[in-house]
Amino acid sequence: MTVLSTADEGKFLMDAEGEQIGVVTEIDPKEQVAYVEPDPSIGEAVLQGFGFGEADEDDIEVSADSVATVTDTEVRVSTDL
Repeated sequence: MTVLSTADEGKFLMDAEGEQIGVVTEIDPKEQVAYVEPDPSIGEAVLQGFGFGEADEDDIEVSADSVATVTDTEVRVSTDL
């Protein structure tokens, strides 16, 4: 299982085929859940990239169990969401 941390906020969430799903807005390290904005505006993407984003009602919840890998720029899930 991959461990998620707040350092992963602002990274792109990618599917198994390498398609971008959205941007990670917030990580709950205790529950091991990433909150992902599916189609952020340019302004939202910039704020999230600098770590100033926060989860809202339209974010997708992704559990750490679904994450295959984490790199410097992306979080990749192993299955389709």
